[in-house]
Amino acid sequence: MFLQFFTSLRDAQVPVTLREYLTLMEALDADLAEQTVENFYYLSRAALVKDERNLDKFDRVFGTVFKGLESLLDAMGKAEIPEEWLKKLAEKYLTEEEKKQIEAMGWDKLMETLKKRLEEQKGRHQGGSKWIGTAGTSPFGAHGYNPEGVRIGQEKNRNNRAVKVWDKREFKDLDGNVELGIRNIKVALRRLRKFARTGAPDELDLDTTIKETANHGYLDVHMRPERRNAVKVLVFFDIGGSMDSHIEQVEELFSAAKSEFKHMEYFYFHNCLYEGVWKQNKRRFTDRTPTWDVLHKYPHDYKVVFVGDASMSPYEIMVPGGSVEHVNEEAGSVWLDRITRTYPHAVWLNPVAQKHWDYSESTTIIRRLFSERMYPITIEGLEHAMRELVR
Repeated sequence: MFLQFFTSLRDAQVPVTLREYLTLMEALDADLAEQTVENFYYLSRAALVKDERNLDKFDRVFGTVFKGLESLLDAMGKAEIPEEWLKKLAEKYLTEEEKKQIEAMGWDKLMETLKKRLEEQKGRHQGGSKWIGTAGTSPFGAHGYNPEGVRIGQEKNRNNRAVKVWDKREFKDLDGNVELGIRNIKVALRRLRKFARTGAPDELDLDTTIKETANHGYLDVHMRPERRNAVKVLVFFDIGGSMDSHIEQVEELFSAAKSEFKHMEYFYFHNCLYEGVWKQNKRRFTDRTPTWDVLHKYPHDYKVVFVGDASMSPYEIMVPGGSVEHVNEEAGSVWLDRITRTYPHAVWLNPVAQKHWDYSESTTIIRRLFSERMYPITIEGLEHAMRELVR
């Protein structure tokens, strides 16, 4: 069964190795799964999955190899869960007095009784101590109490007393196209790194200290500057209007970027870039920074990221005076062209699902202005964007 699991993962293009498989077997021998299918799921996932993008494939394979059965009657004849697992789980949770009560019925008797209940019961049952139901003391059902029984139709454990859980197992799919949380954003942003040692020499240089101590015959301590990410990032955030529905996602991106990049500057704009940007939305009409000043202040080695849904009237991009908020002397496309010419490494991140981009004329225009360097805010999209910025 476990070998089939390993080969099925390989067939599904989950890059598991024989060493990882043997590690999982060692963990099972050490009883780290504690004889429960749920613990085995998390244990095997930790041992075999190295990339979050493969969690979706792993869950599909796990659900196939160790699939939940469609009916309990089928389960009576087909289930191959090791009896030793279930007995050990019962011993783990029951008191000595409860064990004696169960021993009076016995494992075989418990399974035989369950099968009989399934054949006799005609409908839903609430309470009581016999039928399969809810909120009772029967050993079969959910949301009740029995010192040892079979849990049926309950989302999660309550008393840790079930020795078998006969519900169809479902696992949430995760893949490269899901929207990002802060943790996943940080992982993807780390592809944009260029380390350098800057600042005061306050970190121990162990290798040099050992080498020089050996050469001189006495302790010769050497220090060095801390190794930091030297990449400089300039981010422009579209704010307001249609972007209101993407606030949570963009806030997560903003939070992750601030923690990952030591050298990061950011500005806000609305819909399209024009002659002015701002730092505080409350003062966006009174305290603006000329876009020319931004172009002159930050050199061309900055990596530039635009974050916006690119959803607007095409006039706002292509026509002077097309802005919805003011009369702009030059078209937004002129300013976007200046950005991409000044900063060779520039990308646009779009929170809208990529499958919808072709339905928006303004999105098509901006993709062209950015030489198709527009990426969705997904795991894969963000990773592709970071690769583009380090080219």
